Amino acid sequence: MLLSATVLAVPLWAQFNTNKSRSRYSHSDTEKYYGLRLGMNYASTSSDDHFFDSSGRSGLAIGAVYGFQLANNTPLWLESGLFYSEKGGKTHHLWGFIDEKVTYRLTYLQLPVVIKYSFNVDDDFYVMPFVGGYLATGIAGKTKYYTTRQVESSFNSDGFHHFDGGLRLGCGAEYKMLYAEVGYDLGLANVSHSDFDSAHTQSFFVNIGVNF
Repeated sequence: MLLSATVLAVPLWAQFNTNKSRSRYSHSDTEKYYGLRLGMNYASTSSDDHFFDSSGRSGLAIGAVYGFQLANNTPLWLESGLFYSEKGGKTHHLWGFIDEKVTYRLTYLQLPVVIKYSFNVDDDFYVMPFVGGYLATGIAGKTKYYTTRQVESSFNSDGFHHFDGGLRLGCGAEYKMLYAEVGYDLGLANVSHSDFDSAHTQSFFVNIGVNF
């Protein structure tokens, strides 16, 4: 709610500081920026083991970023940050003749690091494709079995590892201080405890926010 209020309030504040804002937040003049992000993940897990192979479920993403220009007069930027990110998935397990619905909720603290290239489309409008990676550690997880009404931690010896990491790619767009992006996280780390059937996370995400 606070981030949404900020997104709505910033354009009103900018109207009273038009000249200052255009020079301060222009990519040609600014060497660094800070940002707030609010968004949604649509995540799943992929595995040869049916226990870990799941379809998508939605989750919240909220965080802050910091970026700086890698070289003067070059629209190449390095951005990192810290996110609270909800991932997981949903699947069905067969126990004899019982088809049981199971959902995984995996909550991570995620550290993305990406390189962005900024294309100036119009005076105050920029398009920024990016590529990089991320590291994440699980801080909470819950597995629900709907037939047996059982709930257990997802991060246990029979479930998921706390550590995750992989590739991140996508594209962002900035208009003055407002920012939006879409992207994809492809997990490369094995998040299961099995040495024979690996499991990997994957997630589409959409974020909106502001840059200062």
